[in-house]
Amino acid sequence: MEGHTLDLVLVPLGIFSMVSYHAWLLRRITTHPTTTVIGINTINRRIWMKTMMEDPAKNGVLAVQTLRNSIMASTVLASTAIALSSLIAAMMTGCGAYTARSRHLVGDLYSVKLFAILLCFLLAFLLNVQSIRFYSHASLLVNVPVKSHRCAAEYVARALDRGSLFWSLGLRAFYVSFPLFLWVFGPVAMLCCCIVLVILLYSLDVYSGWGMETPPDEETAVL
Repeated sequence: MEGHTLDLVLVPLGIFSMVSYHAWLLRRITTHPTTTVIGINTINRRIWMKTMMEDPAKNGVLAVQTLRNSIMASTVLASTAIALSSLIAAMMTGCGAYTARSRHLVGDLYSVKLFAILLCFLLAFLLNVQSIRFYSHASLLVNVPVKSHRCAAEYVARALDRGSLFWSLGLRAFYVSFPLFLWVFGPVAMLCCCIVLVILLYSLDVYSGWGMETPPDEETAVL
């Protein structure tokens, strides 16, 4: 009974910390995009796409190869997600049969934990499939000359942004799976993992040096 009480308290607390962080990150991206890695990458992707489409004869092969690499990255994540989903589903089937025979040894909460992990990986699979879809659209349209239509570059850049967005969300689903895995070992481990994950994501998502000029001394040191 005490373990179930900890689950009711610590697990919602860990989920709340993750949701609160991503709500804060979304607000920061929309209000101050140049202070986040996602916002800076979005700006640079649009610049890159317009540069590629200005001279498709010269940059077409480079653009297609870059997008192909992105498609391969999404394909790897999607394949991994669906493989892990199949594994978790098999574990749930075995757990259900064992629970029916020995309910006093295996509780229903264990099945709930596995089901949460399964949903997480299924979501990662769907997001990465959508990422492949938009990357494929962008790779097909990247060689369209900008002169053919004034909105061509903007449309292709938007498709590239959506592909990158779905890829980032799919990767976040993998991140979220770590606390869910540790939930199997107890709510305390799950809460600790959520806190550590929020700290790590903050260090990866926030960047405050965009637009700052590099002092001459630092440029000399780099050279």
